[in-house]
This record gives sequence, structure tokens and C-alpha cells, in this order.
Amino acid sequence: MIRISIDAMGGDVGPEVAVAGAAEALTRHPDISYILYGRQSAIEPLLASYPKLKEQARVVDCEVAVGMDEKPSQALRRGRNVSSMWRAIEAVKENESDAAVSAGNTGALMAMAMFCLKTMPDIDRPAIAGIWPTLKGESIVLDIGATIGADAKQLLDFALMGGAMARALFELKKPTVGLLNVGVEEVKGVEQVKEAGKLLREADIDNLDYAGFVEGDDLGRGTVDVFVVEGFTGNIALKTAEGTARQIAEYLRSAMSRTLMSRIGYLLARGAFRMLREKLDPRKVNGGVFLGLNGIVIKSHGSTDAEGYASAIEVAYDMVHNGLQAKIQHDLSEYHARNESPMGPEAA
Repeated sequence: MIRISIDAMGGDVGPEVAVAGAAEALTRHPDISYILYGRQSAIEPLLASYPKLKEQARVVDCEVAVGMDEKPSQALRRGRNVSSMWRAIEAVKENESDAAVSAGNTGALMAMAMFCLKTMPDIDRPAIAGIWPTLKGESIVLDIGATIGADAKQLLDFALMGGAMARALFELKKPTVGLLNVGVEEVKGVEQVKEAGKLLREADIDNLDYAGFVEGDDLGRGTVDVFVVEGFTGNIALKTAEGTARQIAEYLRSAMSRTLMSRIGYLLARGAFRMLREKLDPRKVNGGVFLGLNGIVIKSHGSTDAEGYASAIEVAYDMVHNGLQAKIQHDLSEYHARNESPMGPEAA
């Protein structure tokens, strides 16, 4: 069994979506067991509609829920040790769960995860990695909001962790990695990105193939398996892509209902439109992975529905099933053992 702890009170909707999403994920992965953290009085009645889920879940009563608008420092003071968010993460630390999933406040979730689980050795700052739909299938993009203004060493760490995630998620032996930049020429970009490119070119890394700089339009093409970027730019790129997908979907909906002929055309091509709608559906790629921590934590969109929440749970399932943590630890240890002397990088 793969054990997943759920912050059932997190998100814009709360336990209704979390419970329904857990039930949906269970239909596709019957080897999941759950611990649902939250108000028992709110969760138990919902479980009555899902007998199979009720068999494979236990509820831990938590009266405190972290608000979507709380500052991370406030959430830590109020919710440490007692909130549904903290308890779901703590279950991973105490080896009661293999991964935690929450749709709650991103800043609070990252603060609690860092405080509770701590970062891995050699990792300065964690990253949030997202799955990005492309013309070739899917790529990984990190960081999409955890570390603003990452330096060259942190970008290198992101590349190592993103490569390990691609091996775990896509089962690739040697994923390609690119640094997102304003151009592909080595002289372009800010100093941190250029220095990170130099480090990656010179590094002896067996498990990834550094492809150099990539640009914004490469994201949709899927030019590489892993796109590395600092969190400010990555988050803007993510929100822009999601907004563009909704914009295109609205344009199509409007165009297809404008005239009688367009409605007939839609009926004739509805299979193709259904496929396009699925490709543009952000629920299918829901679930940001917190990388660099001593445990797996998945962030779901706060406004998602049951299908989207199930997708986030399935990301957690895949990360555990394919040994994400062991792959990250192996790649980090191997790189630092080869490229740093016992006295530290300055003496190397």
C-alpha cells in the first residue's frame, strides 16, 4: 500500500473536493490508503457516499484549518502541531505516510513543510516543480514559485532535482535539461543564469543531458524534458500559460455557438474538440511537487475540483511508487562528491 496523508481542510472548497478526489484516485489506484486530517464532523458524513474510500481511510480530527489568506508566519504560529496542514506533513516525517497532499495556502504549506521536514543535505532552498503539457507530451518546469531570485548554485540544484523527477515520473534514463533564458546564446541573460549554465556544462552528471539555454516558446514545444528557472519568472510563466489556455477555450466556445453552420461544424468535429479540451484542461496536470525536502509534499490548486484533486494525488502516488526521494538523494550526493573537495567548494 502507498500511504497518502490529506489536508482535507485546505483549498477554496475544503473536504468536499478532497474526499471526492481521494475516492476518484482510489478507483485508479486501489493500493492507496489514506489518512484524512481535518474536522471529523465535516469529513465523516462525506465518506458515507464512498464505501471503498471509507474502508481504506482513517480520519484524524483537527479543529484548526489554515486560511487561504494567512501569511506563512501567521499560519506557523497558529497551526504548528495542531492544524490539518501541519498534521498531514508531520505524518510524512513520522513515517505514517509516504506523501502529503494539500490544496491549501501555498506559502503556508511551503513554510510548514520546510519547518517540519527540513531540506535535504546540500540543498539551500526547495523548489516547486510542475508538470507542463507540451506538443511532445509533458515536461517538468521548476521552480514555479518557491525560490525568488535563485542563484547559480540553486539553479544547478533545481536541474539535478528536476532530472531526478523526470526519471521518476517519465521513466527516462537521461532526461534533457534546459535553463530558461532570454536567448540561446551563452552571452545572454542575467549573471546567475549564465553562471548556472557554466556549472552545468562543466559538471560530470551521468543522469541528465544539459541542452543549454532555452526560450519561452520552447515550453510549449517540449524542447527539453526539464525546464529550470527561478521562482518569480516560473510562476509568471505558469499563470500566463493557464490564462492562455482558458482564453483559447473561451474563444472556441464562443466561435462554435455563433452561427447555425458553426454549431453544425462543432457536431461534426466534436471528437476533435473533445480531445483539444482535454489537452487544455489544467486539471489533468494538477499537482506541484515540493522538491528538496526530506519527504514528498504535493500542492494542488486551491480552486480545483475532484478530478483535479485526484490528479494531484496521482502525482504523489507516482513520486512514491517510482522512488523520487532516493533518485534525488543519489543524484545530489553523486554530484557533490565529484565536484566538491572535503574542504568545501572553495578549496576544490
